[in-house]
Amino acid sequence: MHQCGYFHRDLKPENLLVSKDAIKIADLGLAREIASSPPYTEYVSTRWYRAPEVLLQSYVYTSKVDMWAMGAILAELLSLRPLFPGASEADEIYKICSVIGSSTEETWVEGLNLASVISYQFPQLPGVHLSSLMPYASAEAVNLVERLCSWDPNNRPTAGEALQHPFFQSCYYVPPSLRAKTSAGQRGSLEH
Repeated sequence: MHQCGYFHRDLKPENLLVSKDAIKIADLGLAREIASSPPYTEYVSTRWYRAPEVLLQSYVYTSKVDMWAMGAILAELLSLRPLFPGASEADEIYKICSVIGSSTEETWVEGLNLASVISYQFPQLPGVHLSSLMPYASAEAVNLVERLCSWDPNNRPTAGEALQHPFFQSCYYVPPSLRAKTSAGQRGSLEH
């Protein structure tokens, strides 16, 4: 979807239709063109899968909001429960802080600026190691969720980069049509 120039903005388990040999993404009602100009609407995505930049009311965000949602979905698939089940926007940020630790100048200075604009102060929480919430997940799976659920959108992998992560290379077949293009313009290789 991102390669075709769109981002979804409402990825959640209910919008992933799974059959024996395919996963389809449904409900494109909030999708936008990546090339469209901000400001974007404040409401996007179901709260539990909403990226921090949207929770903090940024009107300028990117397809990386979808990558955050995919991290939350992957964690839910691996633990059988939502990773960030907030009851409100403020509680959602609290849940995120309790899992990945509070945002700091080192992890996401822009987030601190967004919070300041809306007079929000992050709770000071250390977070937990994700493996404690996903005890049966592989180290590669935990690492991928950590990368996808990074405070700073710039630190989240793109969809193509995520597909190149060792989690997918060691466990799952990725069809050639979904493989990331290399800098030389050729398809990346996955051996399976």
